[in-house]
Amino acid sequence: MSIIAALPTKFILPDLISHCDFKLRMNRHHKQATAESKRWLFRGDNLSQKSRKAIHGLKAGQLTSMCYPDAGFPQLRVCCDFMNYLFHLDNLSDDMDKAGTKSIANVVLNSLHHPYDYYSPARLNRMTKDFYKRMLPTASRGTSRRFIETMDFFFQAVHVQAIDRAKGVVPDLESYISLRRDTSGCKPCWALIEYANNLDIPDEVMEHPIIQSLGEAANDLVTWSNDIFSYNVEQSKGDTHNMISVVMHEECLDIQCAVDFVGELCKQSIDRFNENRRHIPSWGSKIDKDVAIYVGGLADWIVGSLHWSFDTTRYFQKSGREVKRTRVVSLFPRSKSFSKQCFSAAAGQLSLHSLEDRKHS
Repeated sequence: MSIIAALPTKFILPDLISHCDFKLRMNRHHKQATAESKRWLFRGDNLSQKSRKAIHGLKAGQLTSMCYPDAGFPQLRVCCDFMNYLFHLDNLSDDMDKAGTKSIANVVLNSLHHPYDYYSPARLNRMTKDFYKRMLPTASRGTSRRFIETMDFFFQAVHVQAIDRAKGVVPDLESYISLRRDTSGCKPCWALIEYANNLDIPDEVMEHPIIQSLGEAANDLVTWSNDIFSYNVEQSKGDTHNMISVVMHEECLDIQCAVDFVGELCKQSIDRFNENRRHIPSWGSKIDKDVAIYVGGLADWIVGSLHWSFDTTRYFQKSGREVKRTRVVSLFPRSKSFSKQCFSAAAGQLSLHSLEDRKHS
């Protein structure tokens, strides 16, 4: 008599919110900025009703308002526009081959480098120049340069991701982590912390190893937790550019063990952030004050992104609150294009009862 192990149907999320003790705040301008930013995104588009509904459910304005809680309205509006724009780019890149990503990168980067001179019929040209020209009057030179540089890094990484996707390549963990720090789009958002709070921090301070390590730890938490939260949607589409898929493939782990593994790395990234925060050098009272605001902005991103992930419909559809309470995720059916991963035989032997035991242990 043969025993056929069924594939798992659920997994338990790590409790990252309890591990994060940063205060969650909301910008007082969030309603107005959110409404105006969505109108900006929809202007001149040809989006279907389904796509517009998805954008409403995305709640990018809420994420922005929790991540930049002290920004004035003009700055928050630019940040909201960029956040909607960034998710739009992410959706476009998911459906693009390497030639397509290069074409998008060319339009966006030329629009940033030459906001008053460059023209393309592409809608992204208008959108990029529109928000960036509103950013320029109050952004410091260092902030503007870091924003453009990190957008360039983003497109370079997305291009590599497109090549891997076309070849069906699952990268090794070390390569994935390095690439994911740029495909996440977090680095331009860190530059916006400077812009949103009217900071002008010297380059040598921003390039200090401790400040760099703080940004990297925040990036890792936001990115790796996002991989956990988005895994269900991505596995159903056969997308392997996800840390859970990478760990399963490299370590031959089942879903739950891979989620636990990445969850532990997320907790370590919060611990790493807190440890680095205790060792920030002093550069004098004025710079120290600006650095404290910048680092506080990174903390706002950590806590804001964790809570937003359960409010948006992007990852858990309309079940976010229930998933936040129970931490149980029911797996979506896989598409036919799903690439088989390296599962251990024990993967399918987890029953709902054993999942509950695991959750409460």
